[in-house]
Amino acid sequence: MGKIIELLIASGLVSKEQLAHLISTHHEKKITLKTLIDHKLVRPEHVYRLIADEIRKGSFTLETLERDGNGVIDVDAVLKYLAEMMKMVYVNLDEVDIDLRLISKLPMQKLEKIGALPIKESDLNILVAFKDPFDFSAQETIQRVFPKKPVVAAIARPSKIDYHLSRLEMSESIKGLINEIRNEISDTTSTAEASESSAILKLIEVILKSAIIARASDIHIEPTENSCIVRSRIDGMLTESFRFDKDIYPPLSSRLKLLANLDIAERRKPQDGRFSANILNRDFDFRISTLPIMNGESIVMRILDKSKVMIRLEDAGMSSHNFNIFNNALKVPYGIVLVTGPTGSGKTTTLYGALNNLKSVDKKLITVEDPVEYQMNLVQQVQVNPKVGLSFASALRSILRQDPDIIMIGEIRDHETLRIAIQAALTGHLVLSTLHTNDAISAISRMVDMGIEPYLISGSLIAIEAQRLVRKICTHCKKPIEVPDHILEELQDYIPEHYQFYKGSGCKECQGTGYAGREMISEVLRVDETLSSMIAREASKAEITAEAFKQGFVTMIQDGMNKALEGKTTIDEVLRVARLS
Repeated sequence: MGKIIELLIASGLVSKEQLAHLISTHHEKKITLKTLIDHKLVRPEHVYRLIADEIRKGSFTLETLERDGNGVIDVDAVLKYLAEMMKMVYVNLDEVDIDLRLISKLPMQKLEKIGALPIKESDLNILVAFKDPFDFSAQETIQRVFPKKPVVAAIARPSKIDYHLSRLEMSESIKGLINEIRNEISDTTSTAEASESSAILKLIEVILKSAIIARASDIHIEPTENSCIVRSRIDGMLTESFRFDKDIYPPLSSRLKLLANLDIAERRKPQDGRFSANILNRDFDFRISTLPIMNGESIVMRILDKSKVMIRLEDAGMSSHNFNIFNNALKVPYGIVLVTGPTGSGKTTTLYGALNNLKSVDKKLITVEDPVEYQMNLVQQVQVNPKVGLSFASALRSILRQDPDIIMIGEIRDHETLRIAIQAALTGHLVLSTLHTNDAISAISRMVDMGIEPYLISGSLIAIEAQRLVRKICTHCKKPIEVPDHILEELQDYIPEHYQFYKGSGCKECQGTGYAGREMISEVLRVDETLSSMIAREASKAEITAEAFKQGFVTMIQDGMNKALEGKTTIDEVLRVARLS
């Protein structure tokens, strides 16, 4: 960053006197580009144009810009300015549909060596992204492969070019399998027959195996105009795993539908199913969902791994403070315990962990879920089936006649389900359920909004737990970091006097992300007599929050900061999932 400030001084955008004045008047310990922009000594667009000009002159490379500027400089803005200067095309590779037929005309090793990624062909030219858009020998190499049309050089992030080439190389490694599928397709007369081919089954096994090895939770198969993309959700983030030509998609989707007992001829409406497979000598269940889209059907497979969800509650990642409050709430004989958070925040895992702690031979546990993801011993599980009139509410009414001790409701979605759940809690049952709210205290006003009288809520509520999942720092490339001053100012209420934060620099173990695995951050509100009376008299959220703090309530953002200070996660992750109060 020092070189950029030197450039700003040399270009006359900032003077040494201005820097000296900034240090003396604002007591800045370290002058950064962010500091200069925040104090309006320089405008961002002027900085970006200056850097773009230096890249054009050869003083900077795109790779140096990405390595040193990420997090401080808007790299995409600089590249757009550079493209404008050079009258070239800027391409965001995450937003384009790459034509695989162009890439197949060159050896992958050659593309990696010259840092080029062919993108698309038009009637007039071939668009190719280059890691060094000024490398004319690389452009000539590509031009020789496409002699009939001119090659147009595009500017793109070098890291994105590397990323897409590495993914394509993985797809290249199964080229023999793809050719085998094509041969079998050409020998058959219908998609249904093609889906029965052994090569398609091998391809599905490769997709499932690679996702499981990468610790993925979901697999997304998406047809585009030119190709078929396979992406995996790893630690909550989607990453591309494979990219095939579009002719592979029909037999692949048909075979997956057959595995899940779906109608392969029905492509106009969504379908849901599930299948089991033994991968790497372990049994997995896969829940499959299809959705009609413009180019076919989007297929999503949820990987259901019992070893992940059937963890003990104490191993789920709750802080000892929150775990003690939550665990004590589960020991109360009757009432409602709520787990809140958005989709994908680990609510189901927490509920299963709670059921694991509670189940025993002397208790009757019944759940009503949509769908039942994991089967548990000593627990009677009911799956919602709207087609036959079995909704959450109707199932709950029947469950109450089954003499249960503990009831788990997969999700409270409406007034009727919530009212029956509260009645069950008031008549001597322990009820566990989930609710979609942003934080624990908001769940109270959400229940009132759903039409439940405050005195009923106060009489039945035991505790509310809110949670999110943050990615954990990879232990193989973890390193201490300095946090920019403007972030420290925002977080000063949550950080002690002496602190150290960490991040992962990226390595082979974490596939260059700097993260490996996920952990929960949470907040738990224990509803005691004081809070109960406040809810009954309809106290405001601010009053309830103030009383909760008096009783030692720890917010989710504070819990996240504590985990960042312990070196388990990064500040960026905490701020990504939790909001500053």
